[in-house]
Amino acid sequence: MRVYLVMLLQFIIWSGFTFIEWLSKHDQLIYKVIMFFVFFYLAFLIGNYVTKSVRKTLFITALSLVIYTSFHYTMAQIMH
Repeated sequence: MRVYLVMLLQFIIWSGFTFIEWLSKHDQLIYKVIMFFVFFYLAFLIGNYVTKSVRKTLFITALSLVIYTSFHYTMAQIMH
């Protein structure tokens, strides 16, 4: 149940990142990369707080990022 909760929270975080990235579409790439690492760190901290395991948190964070990115790009291809 904790893994499911962490995945949901991280999907919310990745959605927030996508929204903020959309708002800052005129920013330079370096600022977007820094912003990605801030959101990744936030997702990792929240996941680690819930699961209490660094190894499991890293796996869940990477998995949620891959799933969210796949879904995001699939929907972008369908819409355009």
